[in-house]
Amino acid sequence: MNLDTTGEDQIRVITVALEERSYPIVIGEGILGSLTSYFDEVFTKLSHVVIIVDQVLRERLAPGLQASLEARGCRVSTSAVPSGETSKSIEELNKIWEFMSAERTDRGSIVVAVGGGVVGDLAGFAAASFARGLRFVQIPTTLLSQVDSSVGGKTGINLSRAKNMVGAFWQPSLVIIDLETLRSLPTREFAAGLAEVVKYGVILDANFFEWLEQHQAAIVQRSSAELVHIIARSCELKAQVVAADEREITGLRAILNYGHTFGHAIEALSGYGTWLHGEAVSMGMTMAARLAVRMNFIPESLLHRQTDLLKSFGLPVGRPELSFEAMWQAMQKDKKVQHGKLTFILPDRLGHVRGFDGVTAEVVREALYSSEW
Repeated sequence: MNLDTTGEDQIRVITVALEERSYPIVIGEGILGSLTSYFDEVFTKLSHVVIIVDQVLRERLAPGLQASLEARGCRVSTSAVPSGETSKSIEELNKIWEFMSAERTDRGSIVVAVGGGVVGDLAGFAAASFARGLRFVQIPTTLLSQVDSSVGGKTGINLSRAKNMVGAFWQPSLVIIDLETLRSLPTREFAAGLAEVVKYGVILDANFFEWLEQHQAAIVQRSSAELVHIIARSCELKAQVVAADEREITGLRAILNYGHTFGHAIEALSGYGTWLHGEAVSMGMTMAARLAVRMNFIPESLLHRQTDLLKSFGLPVGRPELSFEAMWQAMQKDKKVQHGKLTFILPDRLGHVRGFDGVTAEVVREALYSSEW
């Protein structure tokens, strides 16, 4: 992608290397105004765009995006999705399918998701399934979606008791990350995204984890330089994993689920929307690290470092008020269950995790429920 990157902090471009499905992630501040120039570099022909936008953002972002595309001679159809995890449902997906059909969407159309991970997952699944696959652009507007869900091609919806159980791998053609969308993000939403950032340090990059410890104050203050760094580094790390194991065949991509086995169970049992995804992941990472300590994989000092960093970002690290039996049953529906065995992603040192199956319920119960936190 031929972008003006004068001043490295202004625009960063990261490539997700997937041969013919490779795509750029463009990171910068105030870059949505150049939307059509990025489209022109990726798409040779553009006649119809379907914008799927979070309802909260419709009035603030959709009109400008629509105007710039229409000025280019493109027909634009815009549909809003209610905010919140409950929108990742077959009912909302069907509404999008019907809207796309009514708007004469065809194989030449492009779907653009504008919002957080819920909109990205939902619109991405609609793009993957409508007319057997349409080109797709992610414009993530939350920190969590910018560093995680917008990259890698996982799309899908929730079942009533199992998160992300129905979906498809469908890579976007382009990801555009504008830091300006983070300026008005509520503190709780911003903190939720930092859980995934911490995750990358624990599973892949000890130096990055240490950098987060050293810069946590500036990160909380949303300094532009720190935001660019944490988003770019997180995207780089995820892109490396996705390029090596796009469809979770080798097992490498499963490391990205650190904290998620517990976190998804917390979300499902508490009711989707009670905890933000990043909050559930923060508690899940705490539970996973405690289990790793119990199994003598890591020293307690690493658990304490992770806990302190998560707390400094305003994230929950306590044990949720859920019974062990309910948690254990919910985790049996995790996507990492194969041949009846649940795999736990656990750290064995800072910057490295492994998958462990055969961990008994008794060991998990003892690690997480035998003492007060």
